[in-house]
Amino acid sequence: MRADVQNLFMGIHMLYLAHEKDLTLTEVLPELENLGYRVAEREVKQELERLTQDNFLTAHGEAYSVTGTGIEEFKAIQAKLGVLCTEVLKPVKAAGA
Repeated sequence: MRADVQNLFMGIHMLYLAHEKDLTLTEVLPELENLGYRVAEREVKQELERLTQDNFLTAHGEAYSVTGTGIEEFKAIQAKLGVLCTEVLKPVKAAGA
């Protein structure tokens, strides 16, 4: 998977995880690795900072929590993912079929 696409998925996962509990770099990195992401600590930190700059997360100390804006963004993402899944998870026809 391309790095830019992976980062988008990783950000979505981080918003989801932030609904459950505050995120810390040391806790979220192994969770993302368990989900199959191949990332370094630096990449996870950058994504946490990006989500904070976008006002989806707020930082307090070493932890990050989801904001109201982040909750609304996640709801919009869920709606789009619902539509996307109904389309892209269907079996793909062979080229020229």
